[in-house]
Amino acid sequence: MMLDNPAAKYRPFAAVDLPDRQWPSRRIEQPPIWTSVDLRDGNQSLIDPMDQERKQRLFDLLVKIGFKEIEVGFPSASQTDFDFVRSLIDNGKIPDDVTIQVLTQARDHLIDRTFEAIKGARSAIVHVYNATDPMFRRVVFNVSKPECIQIAVEATTRIRQRMSEAPETNWTFQYSPELFTTTEMDFAKEIVEAVMEAYGATAETPMIVNLPATVEVATPNNYADQVEWFCRNVNDREALIVSVHPHNDRGTGVAAAEMTLMAGADRVEGTLFGNGERTGNVDIVTLAMNLYTQGVHPGLDFSNITPIMREVEYCNQLPVHPRHPYVGDLVFTAFSGSHQDAIKKGMADRRANPDAIWDVPYLPIDPLDVGRSYEAVIRVNSQSGKGGISYLLEQEHGIELPRRLSIEFSQVVQEVADRTGKEITSQMIYQAFADEYLGQTVPYALVNHRLFSEPDSPKVSLEATIEEHGERRTIQGEGNGPLAAYIKALAGAGHDVEIIDYHEHSRGQGADAEAIAYVEVRIDGKAVFGVGTDESITSASMKGVMSAINRHLSSQAPAPNVTAASLA
Repeated sequence: MMLDNPAAKYRPFAAVDLPDRQWPSRRIEQPPIWTSVDLRDGNQSLIDPMDQERKQRLFDLLVKIGFKEIEVGFPSASQTDFDFVRSLIDNGKIPDDVTIQVLTQARDHLIDRTFEAIKGARSAIVHVYNATDPMFRRVVFNVSKPECIQIAVEATTRIRQRMSEAPETNWTFQYSPELFTTTEMDFAKEIVEAVMEAYGATAETPMIVNLPATVEVATPNNYADQVEWFCRNVNDREALIVSVHPHNDRGTGVAAAEMTLMAGADRVEGTLFGNGERTGNVDIVTLAMNLYTQGVHPGLDFSNITPIMREVEYCNQLPVHPRHPYVGDLVFTAFSGSHQDAIKKGMADRRANPDAIWDVPYLPIDPLDVGRSYEAVIRVNSQSGKGGISYLLEQEHGIELPRRLSIEFSQVVQEVADRTGKEITSQMIYQAFADEYLGQTVPYALVNHRLFSEPDSPKVSLEATIEEHGERRTIQGEGNGPLAAYIKALAGAGHDVEIIDYHEHSRGQGADAEAIAYVEVRIDGKAVFGVGTDESITSASMKGVMSAINRHLSSQAPAPNVTAASLA
């Protein structure tokens, strides 16, 4: 049961005293060094850890995306990890420009086992850690500060010795004061400087110091303050590559990573889509795409994001949430009517200005940049409006509804969406449109027509055959154009129709192209829309008039001429 006074049980985070912090005014103008820990930190958090086949597939994917540093396992802690690392090296699976990283605890026999696993690697990072925060020193390991420093220094010395025994490998050393964010800052500085001295870090041969938020315990600005304080106060900063390893216990791992980069970090360790212990590691995909939206190329390639997502889902046996930033199946999808209308207008503006800076409402990036199409940008349910319906008809069926017709037709689709309570697909919308407008061929239909004109005369004469209640008859009329002549012919046959508005356009291309005409008419004082299609624009417009007459007659029964069954 939640406590009425949580302060009696939980203490607030003690913030760093950094009144002149500089990071809030900085911008991230270049990508960090990216290090994937999917195969180690991510793998150890899975219900069913990856087997060799899935590990190899994920490693190959990480290489393809563009990672140059990949933590491949904890070989001293797992025979599976040991065998996988050996298979990468023995089978030549590591590209020349990729450095593998392995993790080890600060114990001699585990360090020695780690070096057995990576023997013969062209380039490797050996990552050692020990817990430094006061709770772990007191409760878990029962060590003093000097004893904690001694553990780190002795491990560093042994690693340096083992590296010297294998000069054929390009070595990099990495040290993590585990639980950095809950370690006293002066002690974190002290232990890192002791490790730097034991390793012999210099600007020419720097070491990596990884400052992990092993458990996220405060707002991300506090993590940034800690990193900036460390970078400003540690001796020989130029001998360090400062790395961060954010977790996501408070749900702010991405923000924490971005702020720590602003605070001086050079490198980020994380996983694809944030898989990791508890609530996960920082999500490198989101971080990278956040940079991309600011005009900074992340140096990682997510041009075809859906296959990447599916491969990671296979390897991890975990689904990616449909609302996951940049990646989820629904992140580029709008159901809300007002959102759809804004997106529709933004996309129209984009088509008119294709070389302009991307500026489309509700879409922070162009879906095409990550291999997504525009087809799923707008989807329709009971929350949608005319904008989304019009967008889908235009994008997928080449039907460009005039505004007033768009408003009218949206009511037809809305009624079905409300009744079914389900998403209405693009095909269902088109079928509803065809039933309501194109399918209105009774009781009146155009069969054929012929046009006549005299030289130097503005008048056009028309003779048309129409069908009335199954019977054919010929009508004749004259006007300033084919449609005007048709209206006169209909008037002579007893159908008084007045054209209010008219739109036309072609639909499709080449031999399959057809004309579509939208006709708004007034019959008996009532405005009615009709739509017609034909290879000939003249025939299409006449069919549109007949569609309007038939819809007017059927409007005596006010319910839309669409059923749920017709949309199934």
